[in-house]
Amino acid sequence: MAIEIFMPALSPTMEEGTLATWLVKEGDTVTSGDIIAEIETDKATMEVESIDDGTVVKILVDAGTDGVPVGQIIAILAEEGEDIADVSVPASSPAPAKAPEPAPEPSATEPENTEARAKIAQSDTPDTMLSLLTALKAVQSDESDDGGRVKASPLAKRIAANEGIDIASVAGSGPHGRIVKRDVEAALKGGTATQAAAAAPAAQTAPAPAPVSTSAVAYPPHDDIPFREERLSNMRKTIAKRLTESKTTVPHFYLTIECELDKLLAQRKELNNKLADSGVKISVNDFIVRATALALKKVPAANVQYAVDKMYWYERVDISMAVAIDGGLVTPVVRGADLMGLADIAKTTKELATKARDGKLMPEDYAGGTFSISNLGMMGIKEFSAVINPPQGAILAIGAGEQRPVVKDGALAVATMMNCTISCDHRAVDGAVGAEFLAAFKGYIEDPITMLL
Repeated sequence: MAIEIFMPALSPTMEEGTLATWLVKEGDTVTSGDIIAEIETDKATMEVESIDDGTVVKILVDAGTDGVPVGQIIAILAEEGEDIADVSVPASSPAPAKAPEPAPEPSATEPENTEARAKIAQSDTPDTMLSLLTALKAVQSDESDDGGRVKASPLAKRIAANEGIDIASVAGSGPHGRIVKRDVEAALKGGTATQAAAAAPAAQTAPAPAPVSTSAVAYPPHDDIPFREERLSNMRKTIAKRLTESKTTVPHFYLTIECELDKLLAQRKELNNKLADSGVKISVNDFIVRATALALKKVPAANVQYAVDKMYWYERVDISMAVAIDGGLVTPVVRGADLMGLADIAKTTKELATKARDGKLMPEDYAGGTFSISNLGMMGIKEFSAVINPPQGAILAIGAGEQRPVVKDGALAVATMMNCTISCDHRAVDGAVGAEFLAAFKGYIEDPITMLL
């Protein structure tokens, strides 16, 4: 009996993926455990193993295909000893799910105008009448012979209007047939442009633009600037979707605190000298992960997530650590960071960062997390505010450590200072809780010996 190979769910949130590469071809014999394909998810490119022995009869989804839904049949195997000729192959594989296309602009037909006028007549308030009049004007301004809109740059439209030519009679040479300045000028020189009707109302020569939604609008490139077009990876699509959702639906607020690093730097140097023979090297970021975990244990009200009609209070601290990679960033998780010492944290963070940059993260490496850290200090960024990684309740943004003038015991001195900003979901974390967390974090950073207790 034929064996169907389906698009696997390689992460808890995966709905579709890109079939990046086939490592087998039709007619190849495979055994259980053989790597047969590479699938690109929203987090990494992962290998897919065959779970059965057999011969590849048919590959139904070509390499490089985007948007293949989880559960779709991607290939057919014949069982060992089965005659390939007897294997029934589906006529076609279901097409990958496509992103919904934007709704077409309504054509300016008389029934729509009549409906709009009727609504205006029934309106009770000036505001309602004004909004409906605006909508009617937008409908009327979109009228054209074919029910569509002439694609032309604003500059090209202005030149055509000034010269009295019909912009629709000009052939466009821009992207997707768009009419640009050089097209209008060429039409003027060649005498190929049609004069616009003199009797047309002035309002028709410069129609008011219709309201445009600000969500996911694809603006055409500038006429005179060279550009290249690049399709978004699954990772970049997911980042765009999740962070747009976060900034538009999560009420962020921000708190910033300064931490002195001099004792921590001295402690780090001493510990690394003692660990020189072990191959372990503790970074400032490892101290930050440890201090964050201990501060969350001390202030458990910051280690929470909002869930509409309830709150999740986590009794273990799993730190999501933002790691920049080619094409985006991922957040591998240091699980049980509150139960780990500095040496263990150093080993874990190094291993996770290496796997992230090599594209080898497994779902269990990045799924979950109760709190996030984003550290741009090593890139020289003094201070920034990070976007919360939903459904988590907060994220801590770490700036660069730098020497600054400070006042100690009434005298001016120089100290290494670091700005840290927490972004909180106000539905889950109140201002007082955020401030209490930062105070606990500052205490551990400025007196690092307490992290070792």
